[in-house]
Amino acid sequence: MEDDADIYDGIRAQFPLTFGKQQKSQTSLEAIHNATRRSTTDAANNSNNKTKEGLPSLSSSSQAWLDSLRNSKPSNPNTNDSLIGPPRPHAAVPDEDDGDVMVGPPRPPPGSGDDDDDVMIGPPRPPVGPSSDSDEEEEENRYRIPMSNEIILKGHTKIVSALAIDHSGSRVLSGSYDYTVRMFDFQGMNSRLQSFRQLEPFDGHQVRNLSWSPTADRFLCVTGCAQAKIYDRDGLTLGEFVKGDMYIRDLKNTKGHISGLTCGEWHPKTKETILTSSEDGSLRIWDVNDFKSQKQVIKPKLARPGRIPVTTCAWDREGKFIVGGIGDGSIQIWNLKPGWGSRPDIYIEKSHSDDITALKFSTDGRILLSRSFDGSLKVWDLRQIKVPLKVFDDLPNHYAQTNIAFSPDEQLFLTGTSIERESTTGGLLCFYDRSKLELVQRVGVSPTCSVVQCTWHPRLNQLGIKAKEGHMCCTIQPLAREVLLFVLHVHLGRNLLMILRHRL
Repeated sequence: MEDDADIYDGIRAQFPLTFGKQQKSQTSLEAIHNATRRSTTDAANNSNNKTKEGLPSLSSSSQAWLDSLRNSKPSNPNTNDSLIGPPRPHAAVPDEDDGDVMVGPPRPPPGSGDDDDDVMIGPPRPPVGPSSDSDEEEEENRYRIPMSNEIILKGHTKIVSALAIDHSGSRVLSGSYDYTVRMFDFQGMNSRLQSFRQLEPFDGHQVRNLSWSPTADRFLCVTGCAQAKIYDRDGLTLGEFVKGDMYIRDLKNTKGHISGLTCGEWHPKTKETILTSSEDGSLRIWDVNDFKSQKQVIKPKLARPGRIPVTTCAWDREGKFIVGGIGDGSIQIWNLKPGWGSRPDIYIEKSHSDDITALKFSTDGRILLSRSFDGSLKVWDLRQIKVPLKVFDDLPNHYAQTNIAFSPDEQLFLTGTSIERESTTGGLLCFYDRSKLELVQRVGVSPTCSVVQCTWHPRLNQLGIKAKEGHMCCTIQPLAREVLLFVLHVHLGRNLLMILRHRL
């Protein structure tokens, strides 16, 4: 029987333990998290670790005690014996009054100028030093700005000009000046970090804006063409809106836009309503169930007759107000009450000296943010609209899609800057405190890229940014140790950078 068992074991050793496709070993999430740390964070950590000789996980008091033990010399050293374990306590000195043997670690040396009668209890106090680093860490923890790790999603060949994250945070859309839209599914994405679908809405027209429906089953695509398109969640075309007759002078008599679109947004509450703005000087409200004609045409108030483009538009949180940025530098707001018309309820003349690139309402509807080509960001109180509450200058802007975003709790608002020829800082992401109306932090995204757009996801605590000449970047905060979720999405032209952090 033993011989048969040996023969059986010998034959079994010639065959593999399992058949079929072998499963590859999966990399742990901790390893992925450590591999995606930002270089700036690594440099700071390396500089701090160089000052420590021992174990980096020791506390400051334990490290000081270990150093005192290493520096202390035994009273009668024996060169022939090797020391095993912790050093022996010092022998009692005969000159001292008490002959008791000292048990435990030696007492720390008394400080200069202290009374001899005072006895220090507990570990020694940490050395007093500059508190700038700790203050910065406390400020960052207060606002929960995710800036620890980053990953890069490649794909586009030109500047990334549009970004949209669905309400669950699982799918991200990115549009570019290379005329394409890429769709990323984070739940089904592998280590190659590639998009699962690529669309080209209109050949030869840049993608200018993307917007999800309230139910996240469809999305709106706005390009340089006069017709907006609707896609389903998987990227299949559902329809495109009609183009108006360019030979009709009165825009209210045309069934659609007659010039290229500049912006568009889905209604925040109603899944059948869409708002678009155009270079033809009008805003239009559409019903997605009827692609052949718009529901309402809005003609802005102008100082002189003519067609001045509407550069951007936006809804408020409840969908009761519409705001438009006009090419003459004015901001106009309409209240969608019964019997409303094209006459604006709020008119801010010459709010900016150049074209307005972005407008954003706060959740409570009291604050309006505006961004412009003139390099400024202005904060407006809608209850006192005559003058802005605050003006932030020195924010270079060279792209018509440069936008503004709020943090999920709306304690912060943020925007990006464009790189200039003689600048050494590159594209920056600037965070501002809403209550104090002051700059909180400037984050360098890339020395050669301009930050074009940014968004901070409210449910996943995510933030996203787009920039020129480089990669589409996402700064991510790992919100759980089981799953890495995206917090900051930064578009750097052709790729997407992501920064990660773990939820505490």
